[in-house]
Amino acid sequence: MRGADITQQELFSYRTLEDRIPKDHPLRKLRAVVDILLTTLDSEFDALYARTGRESIPPERLLRASLIQVLFSIRSERQWVQQIEFYLLYRWFVGLTLDAEVWDHATFSANRDRLLNERISRQFFERVVVLAEWQELLSDEHFSVDGTLIQAWASMKRFVRKDGSSPPPEDGGRNPTVDFKGEKRANATHASTTDPEACLYKKTKGDKAQLCFMGHALMENRTGLVVDVEVTQATGTAERDAAKAMIGRTVKKPGATVGTDKAYDVPEFVHALREQRVTPHVAQKEKGSAIDGRTTRHPGYRTRLKRRKRVEELFGWSKTVGGLRQTRFRGLKKVAAQTVFTFAAYHLTRLGGLFGWRWSTA
Repeated sequence: MRGADITQQELFSYRTLEDRIPKDHPLRKLRAVVDILLTTLDSEFDALYARTGRESIPPERLLRASLIQVLFSIRSERQWVQQIEFYLLYRWFVGLTLDAEVWDHATFSANRDRLLNERISRQFFERVVVLAEWQELLSDEHFSVDGTLIQAWASMKRFVRKDGSSPPPEDGGRNPTVDFKGEKRANATHASTTDPEACLYKKTKGDKAQLCFMGHALMENRTGLVVDVEVTQATGTAERDAAKAMIGRTVKKPGATVGTDKAYDVPEFVHALREQRVTPHVAQKEKGSAIDGRTTRHPGYRTRLKRRKRVEELFGWSKTVGGLRQTRFRGLKKVAAQTVFTFAAYHLTRLGGLFGWRWSTA
């Protein structure tokens, strides 16, 4: 007998969100790990809020929401707030009940400076690294370092002369025409009115220059996990400066190796690593290389250069899944907070594979 297509709204539900999520769902183990990591930040959260007054949205929920946004490639907080109304999985992971009212998207902006900043993001990232160390997934012998460009949330049309002598747009409207053909523009003479901290930069001669920041990652070679992150303005020496800073505070074992590409083949960088008792496994330039036979004669040198390419995998994930190809924020501090938190999310996905949890965002 054919059933009638009659829809009658239910007034009550006898199944909780916990019952609706499958017991073998991969995000269940991730939620358990994230809850443990957030528990270790209780003292940090207590210091951010007053003892009296109206209760705020729990910081744990805001951070879980930010993690969901990264893992599921949700491009904005406004879109996330819309989707959580009908995605029960998001509600369960964040900690909201079935009937709980979702906060406004502006709540993320209101908590950007206090909670969703670089300091809290880095502390969360460090907790994830400690978890990997506790599981003996990290070594202290072989590392790789590299940098990538993060496109700024700024238009080239707003990249004008600092002295105010740039001609006005040819026409009005929301998207005016700006003719800068033949004009020589550089960071020394021009600046973006949208994001003054964004710099005009390109990594290769054949590439186009764009307003961007630069993200840097120090990777442990054995498992491909990120152990340190840095975000800087895009300059010609930013990659080497950030690498020295990360190596100085992370690589402690004398004789440890650090693999890099040819952009780091500079005498000043090689000498700085050797002064820190770190072996620079830097890819050699065709002419004028700072690396000689003392390094290249060892079989491990070629192995480190091959393993170094794994750092591109984490950059690829952060840009395609984590939404780091173009930042959603303006200013170096906010971009740094987004970058560090994105790499923390990547770290969790890698740990899921290493532990056999196999959670997926597909």
